[in-house]
Amino acid sequence: MKLMIKNGRVVDPFEKLDEKLDVLVENNLIKKIGKNINTKADQEYNASGKIVCPGLVDMHTHLREPGFESKEKISTGTKSAALGGFTSVICMANTDPVIDNQATVKLVHYIAENEGVVKVFPVAAITKQSLGEELTEFGDLYRVGVVGFSDDGHPVMNAEIMRRALEYALMFDVPIMDHCEDLDLSSQGMVNEGYYSTVRGLKGIPTISESIIVGRDLLLAKYTGGKIHLQHVTTKESVNQIRVAKKEGVNVTAEVTPHHISLTDKEIINYDTNYKINPPLRSEEDRKALLKGLKDNTIDVIATDHAPHTVFEKDQEFNHAPFGIIGLETAIPLIFMNLVEKKALGISQALEKVTKNPCRIMKIRKNGLREGEVADITVIDPELQLVYTKKMIVSKGMNSPFIGKKLKGFPTLTVVNGKIVMKDRRLL
Repeated sequence: MKLMIKNGRVVDPFEKLDEKLDVLVENNLIKKIGKNINTKADQEYNASGKIVCPGLVDMHTHLREPGFESKEKISTGTKSAALGGFTSVICMANTDPVIDNQATVKLVHYIAENEGVVKVFPVAAITKQSLGEELTEFGDLYRVGVVGFSDDGHPVMNAEIMRRALEYALMFDVPIMDHCEDLDLSSQGMVNEGYYSTVRGLKGIPTISESIIVGRDLLLAKYTGGKIHLQHVTTKESVNQIRVAKKEGVNVTAEVTPHHISLTDKEIINYDTNYKINPPLRSEEDRKALLKGLKDNTIDVIATDHAPHTVFEKDQEFNHAPFGIIGLETAIPLIFMNLVEKKALGISQALEKVTKNPCRIMKIRKNGLREGEVADITVIDPELQLVYTKKMIVSKGMNSPFIGKKLKGFPTLTVVNGKIVMKDRRLL
């Protein structure tokens, strides 16, 4: 099968490419990239006015399976990813059972291979059952294909355990993906501690609950030489600490979410549980610090932290509802609207945060749109404007604060292993 993607603006951070070109895909490989390729293809996609880039990678996805299939399944979560333009997702370990042994890793691989629409790379837990007490068998888990280790959803509160995790992971050159939260400071908190938490009478989560653990774990990474990736960074203090650590040569990378660069804690004013997220939406000052961190590459990655819940779970009083929102389907419009359109980042730098950098950190792909490479390709229409509705959502989760809002810059084509899985906002 031959697929021709014609007349698109090819933006490839891997190859430092930004040019109007055609891309020819044959079977599962990129056959040719060039101007005015004159080859008959089985399928042709007109990408005029659109951006053609390497397949997007989400470094932080909760697929919920096994154990929480009422919230999401690998089949539905990967469909959501495909609709959002993602060709690969890194899935977290906080399932039931926790992904902390070879059998569960193999189960995730099996389901993904048989029911998944995009590529799935599992992360295993740092500690057994994510209890923070005893390390998992990193070597056994690495051998069956995990790409990193994270207790995401639960911080590793014990500094000695975190130290040993960083040392152990060094043997396999994979990152420890760090959920930074001091539970003693954040206990029973629901929103950012500040003016809006006070006005609404909601217990706050202070910024220091994040930045204290960020500081501790940066010191541990410096001491051990370990490879640490800081997940869903939200505070000005955290960004400043990461910036200093990078200058000192610490092997650290970091991510932010599209919702933390788009929203602030003022959104909680109506007690809408779709704005209840952990870590919480922070202040405008923090949001601006995240933008600055993205611009100067203190922050390497934009990741969705896609966290689906059932309608019943979210339809409770604010203090009882679970944390988390879905994000795979809205990530690219939020990036284009809040970063590219507002000139906070150029298109190439923005796409680098969802293509090259996740691949580099997780070691899942070395090259982008290069002839002979596997054809994982995303096409984005920066001018496509839609009102995001519940009918559009293919995730099992409906917990999005962007429902009913006008968004702009949607993916229109997702190609995985040379096969079109989404075309013109429809799954195939």
